[in-house]
Amino acid sequence: LRGKVWKLLLRINRISASTYINLIEMGPSAVDEKIRHDTFRTMSTDSDFVEHVSEDMLIRLLNAFVWASDDSRTDLFQNRSAVSYVQGMNVLAAPFLMTMPEMEAFFSFSTFIYDWCPLYVLPTMKGVHCGLRLLDLCLSSLDPILYGYLRGKNLSASTYAFASVMTFSACTPPLSELLQLWDYMLAFGIHLNILFIIAQLALIRADLLNSPSPANLLRVLPPLNAKEIMNLTVSLCRNLPLDLYDKLVRHAYDESVADDLGIKPTSANWSEHQNDSEDLPAYMRDAMNTRNKFKRE
Repeated sequence: LRGKVWKLLLRINRISASTYINLIEMGPSAVDEKIRHDTFRTMSTDSDFVEHVSEDMLIRLLNAFVWASDDSRTDLFQNRSAVSYVQGMNVLAAPFLMTMPEMEAFFSFSTFIYDWCPLYVLPTMKGVHCGLRLLDLCLSSLDPILYGYLRGKNLSASTYAFASVMTFSACTPPLSELLQLWDYMLAFGIHLNILFIIAQLALIRADLLNSPSPANLLRVLPPLNAKEIMNLTVSLCRNLPLDLYDKLVRHAYDESVADDLGIKPTSANWSEHQNDSEDLPAYMRDAMNTRNKFKRE
């Protein structure tokens, strides 16, 4: 039932067996080695996933996706852009393979990428970095005390939430709870993943504020609890400023959001060099600039 509902929510109205078979018969793509480097470790600790989804299924689906991104191959995806495999796609494909047959998973995964989060799979991962900035802005608005404490420890979203944003929380077990979050996310919008992450922080808020080294707690987030996360997310939505929520809704597909936030990544490793000081108070930016000036001298 879950697979059928997901296809309805994704508006999948055409599945072509011959197209998928033709893509599979084309064999390994140019990035096959890169794909295989990631697939063998995809949710390898989840026994239910390992039992139902083989590595070969992941490899076939991802190679077919790369072939399909070539405009000359198929016209099934109207909003298709030239997209190759990027890190994290293996984890994004996993929930689809877990909930539906391989061929249906391919078309659902492809539609999810092309229509719902195209900016997340650019070589620069512009959408991911935009999501990280929005996570900081949302946390600052919703819980300034926790945000300030983490920033005081030099912890921004790009430090602790990159994988969770990039994979729409699919990097955090257990899979059974993740699938419930994806039910909710596909029904109401994938932008909610940013609030899912804030909800996860809220669940360990006291521990974070009482820890002298919160980075240790954020290195591996606690197992997902879908019911509590969804309950908190509803409250978080109500308390976000409308303009910030609007940016959140559009950030995965509308480049103007990233432009408005001043995000101009030049490589997939951009987060290592991004200046996260723009959302700090003026006096803190001034202090940081002064400190950096003395360092250079």
